[in-house]
Amino acid sequence: MEKRLSMLVLLILLCILSNGVNGKTKARKHRSEIKRRLKLLNKPAVKTIKSEDGDIIACVDIYKQPAFDHPALKNHTIQMQPSFIPSTETPNGERENSRPVVSQLWKKRGSCPKGTIPIRKIRRRELLRTNGRKSPEHLKGTKKIATQDRFMHLNNTKGSILYPTPENRSTAILLTYGYNYVGASGEINVWNPRVERLPEFTTAQIWLKSGAVNNFESVEAGWTVHPAQYSDARTRFFVYWTVDGYKKTGCFDLTCYGFVQTSTEIALGGAVEPGSSSFQQQYVLPINIFMDPTTTNWWLVFHNIAVGYWPGSLFSLLKHSATSVEWGGQVYSVNVRKTPHTKTAMGSGYDAEELYGFACFIGQPRILDYSKSYKYPTFVAVRKDEYNCYSAVNYKAGNANDEATFFFGGPGQSYRCP
Repeated sequence: MEKRLSMLVLLILLCILSNGVNGKTKARKHRSEIKRRLKLLNKPAVKTIKSEDGDIIACVDIYKQPAFDHPALKNHTIQMQPSFIPSTETPNGERENSRPVVSQLWKKRGSCPKGTIPIRKIRRRELLRTNGRKSPEHLKGTKKIATQDRFMHLNNTKGSILYPTPENRSTAILLTYGYNYVGASGEINVWNPRVERLPEFTTAQIWLKSGAVNNFESVEAGWTVHPAQYSDARTRFFVYWTVDGYKKTGCFDLTCYGFVQTSTEIALGGAVEPGSSSFQQQYVLPINIFMDPTTTNWWLVFHNIAVGYWPGSLFSLLKHSATSVEWGGQVYSVNVRKTPHTKTAMGSGYDAEELYGFACFIGQPRILDYSKSYKYPTFVAVRKDEYNCYSAVNYKAGNANDEATFFFGGPGQSYRCP
């Protein structure tokens, strides 16, 4: 009996030691992988700029940027400028927006020389906190067929489509669908909402999507407050893309390879200022995303600056067109759609019904079709996943000639959203 007991104790000790060795081996491999990725992402700099918010901006040779570590882009030829930039007209025919535009904070301390691009240096702790996402090039078995029936039909009827909101996300959006879209734009009102805890984040943005409802491709841009990604609670300009509806792929800025940057003036993930305040001046982030017809690259324009592009070769369906466009906000949290709800706010933190000066808005939402002319969508709908937590309204003033402005947002947890 004592012999059996001794053997049992010995086996337990061996299991514990084995698990400890395996755990240490896995930890070493993880640390090694993080170190490898940091080296790949933080390329050698021609010049460095220290922003007053603590960011280090590296001016990197444009031909040595992270995008070219993507297997599909090894022999890629950079398109330095889009073949055209669609004009965006306001309702009264004026081409320039009348609202003041935000700028990036790091530019107060310097600029990058010609032939380089500004890249925000990624910290080790940021990569550790956001390491759950894989780069889209690592996903296998996601080949899509461009002719597939890739829409979810509302009420079992053809002719209407809607992408469901992915898990752990809550959105309040203006959307249009049912046509082929090769561009979208809008003026996104800039605020600095509260984020309750890591790894939660909040965004105000534009999405262009195509593909199966639970496996879509998307390109996205706007502003975000994302402490896990950026180590602070500042409002930051971001880009994003996924090829499988966020299930296994998707990344902000240049944390996975793919987006090709061409501008010396804009740093992806860089803080923007000033933000809007109640009763005060309202600031906007003008975003324009469109597909270049000669290359199928999806170009991103920040105000009048061509920032760069997502190469068409990254996608199966988006290299043809998008089938849905969305404008609005989202909150990411494991505590959305449940009680107690997250206190992370969307937009300004005010409900949409508070309107101008309080609620966040997107003005002049436009779509681009094959006519190459931006226009207000023929059809729009408003969707809010949690109307008691984050509301949305497409508001039109009394003047019949005025165009509707889309307002959205909310505080998250409140007396209406326990």
